[in-house]
Amino acid sequence: MGMIGDVNEADFEQRVLKSPTPVLVDFWAEWCVPCHMVAPVVEEIAREKGEELAVAKLNIDENPGLTQRFGVMSIPTLVLFVNGEERARVVGARGKDALLREIEPHLP
Repeated sequence: MGMIGDVNEADFEQRVLKSPTPVLVDFWAEWCVPCHMVAPVVEEIAREKGEELAVAKLNIDENPGLTQRFGVMSIPTLVLFVNGEERARVVGARGKDALLREIEPHLP
């Protein structure tokens, strides 16, 4: 799957929660410097794990309902959804190895 791009309140249920593939959602904002620092790492993971993982970006300023629903209090926050359920959460800018350590145990 790789990068599936931006998701929003209108398509989140279908593209993330009902996805047959695990989906890593990057909760971010345009003004967030650490979000821009972690973005290339997330994109690299999407390229490398594209067979077993989809990656989506969710702008918190444009989707406050989802931000509140999933209790995102700080960004960047990366949440891995598997079969519609949250399985892993990483808060703050982390390197590739640290992110993979958190999500890989939950991948098929």
